[in-house]
Amino acid sequence: MTPPVLWSFRRCPYAMRARLAVASSRVQTELREVVLRDKPQAFLEASPSATVPCLITETEVIDESFDIMLWALQQADPEGWLDMPEDGLALIEICDGPFKTSLDHYKYPSRYDGIDADAERSSAGRFLKDLNTQLGRQAYLFGDTPKLADMAILPFARQFAHVDLEWFEDQSWAAVLGWLDRFKSSDRFAGIMSKYPQWQPGDPVTSFP
Repeated sequence: MTPPVLWSFRRCPYAMRARLAVASSRVQTELREVVLRDKPQAFLEASPSATVPCLITETEVIDESFDIMLWALQQADPEGWLDMPEDGLALIEICDGPFKTSLDHYKYPSRYDGIDADAERSSAGRFLKDLNTQLGRQAYLFGDTPKLADMAILPFARQFAHVDLEWFEDQSWAAVLGWLDRFKSSDRFAGIMSKYPQWQPGDPVTSFP
């Protein structure tokens, strides 16, 4: 069988979490790195939204990052990421909704009219404070090992942190800092952040993971 094609962009948090789930599932894909300012025609023809990540299987096209995570883990879930309470899905919804909106406003205020970046930072920070309370009881959101919610949210927590890392590290959310540091120093994170050249037609197949 031809492996699924995973169109990706290394620094995109949506693509990061898709790669995290594919790596956890150990389902082999063909990774194609996209340069966003120079999207190849094959990618534009494949992705209905023309955004990364996009997974092409023999039977379907999946161009939502969380749906790619679910697809990968439904193929195989050796680390038990899907074994989490329903509360985990609620946290992901907040991350993908109001938290990501505030994060975008904070990180790119010039792109929006009438945005108060400090207010948006405070709004996003309230979500992390809630996570900090939950993480105060254990290493990850639902116990001593990461689950789907951790890996769906962490790339965006990382993006938020790196807008102003000095400010972020000065906040009173020690549990979130430890959670994020464990993620950034993990072998899994290192493995999904390998650098790949821009995909070109005729390139050899790049297997992932």
